[in-house]
Amino acid sequence: MKNLLVLLLLLPSVVFAQAKVDTIEVYSEAMNKTLKAAVTIPSSYDGTKQFATLYLLHGGSGVFSDWHQKVTERGLLNRMAEEYELIIVTPGVGPHSYYFDSPKMDSVQYETYITTELIPHIDKTYKTLAQKESRAITGLSMGGHGAIVLSAKHPDLFTAATSMSGVMNIDTRLWKVPAEFSTLRQSQQQEMLGKDLLYDAPFSTYTAVGLVDKMKENGIALLMDCGVDDFLLETNRQMHQLLLDNGTPHDYTERPGAHTWEYWTDALPFHLLFVDKHLSR
Repeated sequence: MKNLLVLLLLLPSVVFAQAKVDTIEVYSEAMNKTLKAAVTIPSSYDGTKQFATLYLLHGGSGVFSDWHQKVTERGLLNRMAEEYELIIVTPGVGPHSYYFDSPKMDSVQYETYITTELIPHIDKTYKTLAQKESRAITGLSMGGHGAIVLSAKHPDLFTAATSMSGVMNIDTRLWKVPAEFSTLRQSQQQEMLGKDLLYDAPFSTYTAVGLVDKMKENGIALLMDCGVDDFLLETNRQMHQLLLDNGTPHDYTERPGAHTWEYWTDALPFHLLFVDKHLSR
């Protein structure tokens, strides 16, 4: 009984110091609609100290809550927010939007939404360090594409960008997927970007591999990883080679795994270690 009492006395400091999660709604004037996001806040947040921010993007056909509900380690984001004393924002976007602004569809303006609507809203609502040196972005699959593209096009907003199993090239000819899925994604891309969309080099700036020269100019810290059994592996290898060819410093890793939540659950702490080195507090 004495040992049990000692354990119970110790538990509050171990168990009850937990990050909390706010679900918020942000109105987009660019798209005339309201979008949800989850904001994970460390327990040390008391409204006085300012915190660095990580934007964590979901994949194709995903939603803002995926990183909370689908990871194989329950409460992973809460643990990451606690360990790194970091605000983590997981925004929701269109299911196959790639986080860009469509020249054809007013309902797909997610680059504008993230960079000029969501980030200012977060900085106004929460005690953030509202500077590029204290802001990073990452994501899985389509979200990896978004993280790399948004950081390349907006180097004034981010100090580091990483990608987990990212769509580094939207050209589905490089994807190891069934023909039906490849055709579906191509038709969706052409609906958003136009029927004359070209996939061959010189690459479009609507795809991550088309922005490697900007990545070299910007000097943003970059990390990309992909599983060796992932259907997007060739797009990651292509990006890695292009960055080697133009001399852009970056970290690149291939590990065992496929396009799964098990892989991304294991990958996120690795990415946080990288991001934390570059964030200013």
